[in-house]
Parts: sequence; C-alpha cells; structure tokens
Amino acid sequence: MFKKINIYLLSLLIFSSCGIINIRKSGGNIDRYNNYTEDLESSRIQFAELPTSESVVEESSSATAIDTELNRRISQIAEENSKEQFVNGFTILIYSGVDREKAFEIRNEAYSEFPQTQSYMEYLQPRYLVKVGRFVNKIEALATYEKMNTVFSSSRIIKDKFPKFGDEKKEENLEDVER
Repeated sequence: MFKKINIYLLSLLIFSSCGIINIRKSGGNIDRYNNYTEDLESSRIQFAELPTSESVVEESSSATAIDTELNRRISQIAEENSKEQFVNGFTILIYSGVDREKAFEIRNEAYSEFPQTQSYMEYLQPRYLVKVGRFVNKIEALATYEKMNTVFSSSRIIKDKFPKFGDEKKEENLEDVER
C-alpha cells in the first residue's frame, strides 16, 4: 500500500510540473515603431575644423626649422649606429657538433664546393659551428641556402651577429688550419 502511494505521489508530482507551455510572439506589430527616432548628437565625438589651404601655405616658413631638426636627429642616429661593433643578420649553419675533425672536413668541403661563398668555423663550447655567408636579410640568404641544401641537407638559416664589414678579420688559409 505504501508503495502505491509513493508511485501515485511521484506520478502526480511529475504530471503536475508539466503544464501546457504558452508561447507568445514577442515584438508585436512593426507599425508601432514607425515613428521611433533617437538623437545621438550629444554622445558623438566633436572634431575641430580642418585648416584651409591658405593657413597651410602660411605655416610653410616654419618647415625649414623642422628640416634642420630632422637633419640633426638623423646625424645623431648615424653617429650612434657607427659606435655599434656588430651587425644583426643571418647566416647559413651547415654543421653543428662536437667532432672537431668532422667540422674541418665539412668546412673544407663547403669551400671546395662553393668557393665564391666564405665559410666560417666557430667554437662555442662544447660544439663546433660551421657557417656560410653573412647576410643582412633572410631573403638574401635564401638563394645561397638553396644551393647549400643540395650538398648539406642539414643546413638551415639562422640569426647571427657578426662584426661590421670593415672590421672582420681575414680567414686563415685552409692548409694552415688542416691538421
């Protein structure tokens, strides 16, 4: 009997909560909005009037003052840049490893395969790096990279810093380097 009452109450609860849902359209008739207006003039940003062409011509006499200031600043920047000892650029890394003999072999092979490009070997503890070329832009390095990639498949273009072009030391002879 108690079970029947529980089932009855449970079914009564479920069915009583499900009522008929009354859905009404919102908005109504569009004709009631025909006369709607909104004034946003007070919230808009107000700008000053643009100068006329006559006022621009009158201010051209002060242009020479701006030119002298620009020339002074350009020369100041050029002087600061001349103090820099290194140039940021790109180079092609064809070998990176700890084997010194292999680094020399790859450097000599790069020199014999591509004599028009200069190769460099650096030792950054604990590895040897063999780099080819010094380029200001990555696009400049792409042409050489395509040639190098046929012989050295592990080559890649990397960012690098190198001394300014007049300050770099001459590469030693390959005969003196080989041991």
